Amino acid sequence: MKKYQLVIVGYGGMGSYHVTLASAADNLEVHGVFDILAEKREAAAQKGLKIYESFEAVLADEKVDAVLIATPNDSHKELAISALEAGKHVVCEKPVTMTSEDLLAIMDVAKRVNKHFMVHQNRRWDEDFLIIKEMFEQKTIGEMFHLESRVHGANGIPGDWRHLKAHGGGMVLDWGVHLLDQLLFLVDSNVKSVSANLSFALGDEVDDGFVTFITFENDITAQIEVGTTNFIKLPRWYVKGTEGTGIIHDWDLSGEIVKPTALAKTSEPTPIKAGQGLTKTMAPPSEEATNTLSLPAPAKLAPSFYNNFVDVLNNTSEPIVQNEEVYQVLKLIEAIFEAAETNRTVHSI
Repeated sequence: MKKYQLVIVGYGGMGSYHVTLASAADNLEVHGVFDILAEKREAAAQKGLKIYESFEAVLADEKVDAVLIATPNDSHKELAISALEAGKHVVCEKPVTMTSEDLLAIMDVAKRVNKHFMVHQNRRWDEDFLIIKEMFEQKTIGEMFHLESRVHGANGIPGDWRHLKAHGGGMVLDWGVHLLDQLLFLVDSNVKSVSANLSFALGDEVDDGFVTFITFENDITAQIEVGTTNFIKLPRWYVKGTEGTGIIHDWDLSGEIVKPTALAKTSEPTPIKAGQGLTKTMAPPSEEATNTLSLPAPAKLAPSFYNNFVDVLNNTSEPIVQNEEVYQVLKLIEAIFEAAETNRTVHSI
């Protein structure tokens, strides 16, 4: 079977990480690296990688089958189209483009030149997400009707260009694209409405965090949140179903499921003192009324991204990350920006 040769364009944090990811795949080899910065090229050379002095040299090399684009977001479209027209297959880091129209332009070129184009939405393989996917599909807590997905940190916006709007900076396009991709991959329904609020607490020209509330046409609701000024984190996942509640606290996969027992409908909670009053509605259920269970094992999503990429090149599999799905994520991102800028709920996605 053919061993495909991949060149990585952009040897920053993610570009260097792709060396490890791609090298672990079957029948795929990292052939070399190109970066516009000399120090990045030197760092790649120290790892024993072939160095290209220009992007044009990458495209001119007939040994190169595919290109991985891991550059600032605003450069993805031009680089991807150039590589496709030069006869290379392309993998692109997220967010794939600055606008949904730009992605359509790339897809049109890929179809015209009969080359494959795939987006590295790698968070579909995260175990915390795959646990929620398992719960959703197996109805572990009944019909799941509300999801909260968030990532919190206290280190501000990372890097340099991610602070700049012209380069596609900000947390909606950084972490938001991951959480939104997971959500749309999970829920098989069109989006009905979107409201959103962006945070500019750090004074940058791009958002340092956001909260969005999404309602699907099947009435499932979701709250997606990214924060970079959170010194106390909220749970990574909090999900509600018709037969229980689930929580995943953090990346360590700690969490639990709480489900009602048969006694839940007949046992009365004991009223508690809450502030200056009493409440039975908000009192905890009796011990007999609930069961606490462990989280299930993650759902399976095989093969890995790069093994799937090779299978796609060999015409033996469909992409796990479909470009039409990525397009819907971009449309949702555009709706989030519109909702935040206009302070209105957006209904046409």
